[in-house]
Order: sequence, then C-alpha cells, then structure tokens
Amino acid sequence: MSFGQGGPSWGPGDQQRNPQHSPQTPDWTALADASAARGRRKKWLLIGGGVLATAAVGAIVATAVVSAGKGADSADKNASQLPSPEALPSKSGEAIPSFTPKAPAPPPDPKDYISSSKKDKAPLSANTLFPGPNLTVGDHTYAKGATHRTTACGSVTQGALGAVLVNNGCGQVIRATFSKGGVAVTIGVAVFDTEAQAQQAVKQSSGGIASLSGGGVPTFCRNGSVCRRVGNSYGRYAYFTVGGFTSGKNVAQSDANVFTAGDDVAEFTFRQIVARGQAQASAAAGAPAG
Repeated sequence: MSFGQGGPSWGPGDQQRNPQHSPQTPDWTALADASAARGRRKKWLLIGGGVLATAAVGAIVATAVVSAGKGADSADKNASQLPSPEALPSKSGEAIPSFTPKAPAPPPDPKDYISSSKKDKAPLSANTLFPGPNLTVGDHTYAKGATHRTTACGSVTQGALGAVLVNNGCGQVIRATFSKGGVAVTIGVAVFDTEAQAQQAVKQSSGGIASLSGGGVPTFCRNGSVCRRVGNSYGRYAYFTVGGFTSGKNVAQSDANVFTAGDDVAEFTFRQIVARGQAQASAAAGAPAG
C-alpha cells in the first residue's frame, strides 16, 4: 500500500497480501452515501408534503371565498328582485278616513243681541224688564208702582230730553216707578235701533225723564222741586232716572237714601238688559246650525 496525495489506494496485490479482509466486509462509504440520499429524499418529501398541504388549504380558502362571493351575488340579485315598499299591494277595499281639523265656532257675544234691533228679537215690555211686584238689589227692596210704555218718546220727558230722544231715532220709552220710605224713583228706558244712537242720546241729554205716579205713589219731582237725574246706556238701550221725595222736599247732596234708591233701580235695569242679551245668545248657541 502506498499513500499519495489522493489518499490510500488499493490494488489487486494488496487483497492477496491481507487475507484477513474478506469480500463480505461492508462498504461504509457507500452506506453513508445511501443514508444521506435517503435523508435528502425524506426531507424533500416532507417539504413537498407541506407545500401540498399549504396548497390544499389555500384551495379550500379560495373555494370558500368564491362560494361566499357567489352567495353575496345571489343575495344581491334576490334583493334586487324583491318588490319595493311602494310596489307592495295594499289592502284593497279599505278606505283610510281623513279628517279636516275644524276649530269650534266662538260662543255668541250676548251684547251683540242687545246692540241692534236686527238681532234683539226677544219680547220687550214693562213686565219683561221689571217683573214681579218688587225690585230687590242686595238687601234693599222697593215696591213697584205704576208702569207705562209709549212710542211717543218726547211725551214722557222734561226739558230738552224729548227732542234728543226723537232726533236720535227713539222707538219707544218704557217707564216704571219704585218707592221705599218716602223716596220714589222713576226709570225710563228709551229703545233705539243701534247702540250708537243710544250712546249719542245719553251724550246729548239735557233735562230728564218725567216722573210716573200711581200705584200708591203720589206725584213727585214736579212743580220745580229739586230731584236727582241720571242717564246711562248699554247696547241699544238708554235709561234715565229721576228720584226724590214723595213729600216734594228738595233733594240735597246729603240725602243718601235718594242716591242709593236711584243707583239701585239703575243697577237692576242694567242687569235686566244684560240678561236679555245672555238669554238670546244662549238660545242661539243651542240652536242647530243652519
């Protein structure tokens, strides 16, 4: 055996000189190469299997994505084919009721019914204005005496009041007298067609209403005796009072009983006129609309 640069080499003579090395001795180099080769194949098989597994998972994911996409497309197509809410059929034969809001009419104004003869149609007389035998205001009660009604408005006045009533279109005058404790008051209610005429008559008034005796009341406030005279109006009604002593005594500022009696009678008359308007307005509100 010789050694050179390439390592030991064996020749045919060497095998004969070394009978201890039998032909059955394994070739360790070949075995090592074969083991290495098998390791490489196993490694490639493992790597290749991983690639195949990865490819298989990717394919499954891709398939799922494609399937999901197709499902979404199908859902979109199905949604686009659904009818819109406007196209859905409504219940047939059912009419939806409609209501137009309407504010209730305001109640009639009672004063409207006593401010014009066109609306003031309720019966009017001494008995409707001054019903009963007495007149009571608060705790004061007065006995009713004579009553009188006339269309000759100027004939039941004193001084210039007659001309004022006639010039403003007075249609009638209703008078009534009330007395208590030697004091008497006559009230005269002049009736006009409009509120403006009544107001103008009071504004222009001079003189006064003539006292009315009778029914147990003697003549009073005549023959120059001093009496209290007052005028006012409400609606188309102007009312005037004259009050004094049945004895003919002159009235002074200190005679509170005369002032109180005159105010009570005027207040009662005012309330009666207001009640006229309220009654007619109430009747109009309860009447069916026509």
